[in-house]
Amino acid sequence: MGKVCQVKPVLGAHMSISGGLKKALLRGHDLGCNTIQMFTKSSVQWKERFLEEQEVSGFREVRKKVNINPVISHNSYLINLASADDGLYKKSIDAMLHEMRRCELLGVDYLVMHPGSHRGHGEEYGIEKTVCALNMIHERTRGYKVKITLETTAGQGTALGSRLEQIAQIMKSTEEASRLAFCLDTCHSFAAGYELRTEAGYEKLFSEIEEITGMEKLKVIHLNDSKGDCGSRIDRHENIGRGMIGERPFRWIMSDERLKDIPKIIETPGLGKDLEKDRENLDLLRRFAGFKILDT
Repeated sequence: MGKVCQVKPVLGAHMSISGGLKKALLRGHDLGCNTIQMFTKSSVQWKERFLEEQEVSGFREVRKKVNINPVISHNSYLINLASADDGLYKKSIDAMLHEMRRCELLGVDYLVMHPGSHRGHGEEYGIEKTVCALNMIHERTRGYKVKITLETTAGQGTALGSRLEQIAQIMKSTEEASRLAFCLDTCHSFAAGYELRTEAGYEKLFSEIEEITGMEKLKVIHLNDSKGDCGSRIDRHENIGRGMIGERPFRWIMSDERLKDIPKIIETPGLGKDLEKDRENLDLLRRFAGFKILDT
């Protein structure tokens, strides 16, 4: 067990909400996190969750006490804002509205979502549907502070978001583009064909981010190694340094001055008793950043 001797880097993990939403904050605090990601409901069920005032106030009180900032949420995996099915499309928009409302009540800063899947109707069709949905959602959530954050995907099937150009097109085509942000997932982007293992490839990726989406839009980074090789389109996360990406790119990310203030979240597998795998991954990343881990 270790203790981080400085507050930076802004680093955390996706935390379980089992036992209540505030438990995610407490679990993160126990791991030395100063940011976390969580769900606000079951990610694999349509059934909605309506927050009681006591739960909201309890969450906000614990957050203030443990000083975790920002707090990031990930939406339900069932949501597809690019769907051609009218029933699923409406259901997805309604579910996103509920996600937004829960996040706003809790003070969540970023709501990460996959851009959706066009299911054979074509990239342009899927992007148009996603943009239309985002416009409707923004129209019905005027004044909300939480930002919808589009995550890069691995390129599996007909999923959108595997190329930076797709993310940029969605953001630029949305009426209130200032309310959108961008999340880079290392496993997904690597699996989609972005080579991170060479210095040239690493620099090329971040040059493209600057040119295509703008670095100012990059608000969250998911740090995950990959079980699949570069360009495999396989979305399977691995523990840091144990997959096909390897340690070097994570060292570069953790020491990159351009990225030091961007919250970095691990979604690595193999959680065990007392979250020891999360602790190992986080401590390794802190060492990559040059922060000493003191034995306690």
